[in-house]
Amino acid sequence: MSLKRAGAATAAVVVLLICAYGGFLRHRSRHEVSVAPPGPYLVGRGSQEIADRSRTDELSPLGGNPRVLSVWFWYPAAAAGPQSAYAPGAWAGMHRFGWGQTSFSRVRTGTYDDAPFAAGSFPLVVLLPGMGFSAPQYQALAAGLASRGYIVAGVTPTYSANLSVIAGHAVRASAAGDPSDLSGPAGDRLVAVWAADARFAAQQAGVLLGVHVNRNKVAYVGHSFGGAAALEACSGDSACVGAADLDGTPYGAVVQGGLRKPLLLLSSGKDGADQERSAQTLFAASGPAAWAYSITGARHFDFTDYAAYWLAAPVRAVLPLGNPRTLAITGTFLAAFLAEGDSFRPPSMDGVRRADMLDR
Repeated sequence: MSLKRAGAATAAVVVLLICAYGGFLRHRSRHEVSVAPPGPYLVGRGSQEIADRSRTDELSPLGGNPRVLSVWFWYPAAAAGPQSAYAPGAWAGMHRFGWGQTSFSRVRTGTYDDAPFAAGSFPLVVLLPGMGFSAPQYQALAAGLASRGYIVAGVTPTYSANLSVIAGHAVRASAAGDPSDLSGPAGDRLVAVWAADARFAAQQAGVLLGVHVNRNKVAYVGHSFGGAAALEACSGDSACVGAADLDGTPYGAVVQGGLRKPLLLLSSGKDGADQERSAQTLFAASGPAAWAYSITGARHFDFTDYAAYWLAAPVRAVLPLGNPRTLAITGTFLAAFLAEGDSFRPPSMDGVRRADMLDR
């Protein structure tokens, strides 16, 4: 065989392999995955846009506008209804990896759109995403808490998330909302904006949902930068009963001032020097009801729904994903922490240990 024919044959084989792999990806991306909640309550889901007219949005590229936020609610429901789509409308833009990721149409939420509320008044959890993420990318955690008897308000920080949806239109991050450097005063300023978002969402939840919300029992939970904002929000809300930071670096005034409410840090154990220093300062200034634990083998995206999706091997290789049990562990720890508060006793679970940073 001539070199020319050999080259053509090799090229044909490569094309066939690429086509075969593409076919496999398309087929695999359409396999169903579930983020359905495990608790005893059915879970309803709704959404609302809220405008804080007391603040001018300093993150907007256009000056003079009020701060407008998209908030998703998950709550204990009395009856089932139409199952919620994972990413309706323009929220489908959260899908990043084409056939290399589970199709959002194949993610089963196990929640129901605008279902009637279960009887009773429920504690409120305000949930904040990591930098660049949107609240709908935490549906496994949010619905899991709702199924255990909480109303969860997931706040997407407009202009900090890679995607928010306001009035049906996609809104992208701005330079002010997603700065390249969060060190020093820049991080403190931004965390103050997010904390104000969280407290405003808590206040509006009481207005929008009325008697269904126990406004005297508010907790703040966040991932990454959202975890820092959760701590800061709790420190400024007299109704706050506790705050949890999932794999985040504490920022803001709360680091030096401490938190006099129950405090939980749950991390991947990949703590950088800045994260350790901030956490140590925070704990030194906080009250006795403060706990920090690490999940062995976990990585940063394990606290998001990325841990539930199917991802092609090349995609998974570049994303910070590790321990497949992280979401389940996090849900169990949060449920115990929120229920027990000052009397929190960490669940006994394999692969969870007291955080090393507290011993340094």
